[in-house]
Amino acid sequence: MAGTNSSLAKAKNTPLAPVIILVGPQFGENIGMCARAMLNCAVTELRIVNPRDGWPNPAAVASASGATDVLDRAKIYTTTKDAVADLEFVLATTARTRDLVKKIYSTDAATKEISHRNATGKQKCGILFGPERSGLENDDVVLANAILNIPLNPGFSSLNLAQAVLLVCFSWLSEQNPFRPEGITVDPVETSPATKEEIELLLAHIEDELVKGDFFRSPAQKPTILRNIRNFFFRAAPTQQDVRTLRGIVSCLTGKRSWK
Repeated sequence: MAGTNSSLAKAKNTPLAPVIILVGPQFGENIGMCARAMLNCAVTELRIVNPRDGWPNPAAVASASGATDVLDRAKIYTTTKDAVADLEFVLATTARTRDLVKKIYSTDAATKEISHRNATGKQKCGILFGPERSGLENDDVVLANAILNIPLNPGFSSLNLAQAVLLVCFSWLSEQNPFRPEGITVDPVETSPATKEEIELLLAHIEDELVKGDFFRSPAQKPTILRNIRNFFFRAAPTQQDVRTLRGIVSCLTGKRSWK
């Protein structure tokens, strides 16, 4: 989906974002798509354990769709143990039942836990993802503090690796998302709600032109029609700009260049 603002820094990392660790990924294309999913969510620290096809991988670059900053800074490890050595809280993603006693987090609960640990102890957290075909081995899972289970249809819960990374990263970003539309600066002049007086003046303008245009064929219907029009505009809660635009439209349609 298009919509990237290329003037903004691509790899600006959201503070204390979790580290994404891909264990034994099989296809370079999937690594690239994971990098793209990470950068969508401002998560930029990628660690890769024993990629099957080696590293660097041209296929990863091709499928990253511009998220090459994440790939360029990716760190390669030979063991999962080494990849998590400096982390203080690690989650292992898996949909399979394990013969291990571990706390299980949903994506929402996991991201809240990560945010809490970041806020209170500035802990560095990581999330493990297993190979595309088989997922994480138990020897990898035991290195995690807990399991992260993405709550999906139990009859069909299999995910593409990049899909799993995107869901987890977006869930984390949604905790305190600095990119929400409501966080975007807007022009207060364009979005300030119209006062009741401004709406009443618009309604008076409309009524005056409707009377001149002989719109009210039956005097008995006039109060009801005007009440419905008034209800429509007050329910719509127009902005000041909306009111100015509508008054301009009425003036234009009635052959006038301006209104007072």
